[in-house]
Amino acid sequence: SKLNIDETVFENTDVHIHVPAGAIPKDGPSAGIAILISLVSLFKNQPVKSELAMTGEITLRGAVLPVGGIKEKVLAAKRAGIKEVILPEKNKKDMEEIPGDGKEGLQFHFVNTLEEAINFAFTQ
Repeated sequence: SKLNIDETVFENTDVHIHVPAGAIPKDGPSAGIAILISLVSLFKNQPVKSELAMTGEITLRGAVLPVGGIKEKVLAAKRAGIKEVILPEKNKKDMEEIPGDGKEGLQFHFVNTLEEAINFAFTQ
């Protein structure tokens, strides 16, 4: 109810997420925030901003935890035409590793909670 999702949708809906190893190796829980916000988008029937990227681990209580590879993720986001990036507050220190032109034209949102991330993801 906090997310304004019609709770009746869960009466006949099960969600199973499986992330197989596949051809691209993955390390760590950094997609947690993106997966959860994608589910919120699905159940609210509301799209996430198209030029937004995000990374962060989510706890069961909705805290956003720091992740690795921030420099590489931000540079890849910029190359992909992303304009806004949601990052864990505790990764703010990692911004020093990114050259100035790598941050140019990007707006960063540093969050501590899933609720904060959702606000940035769905607010135009």
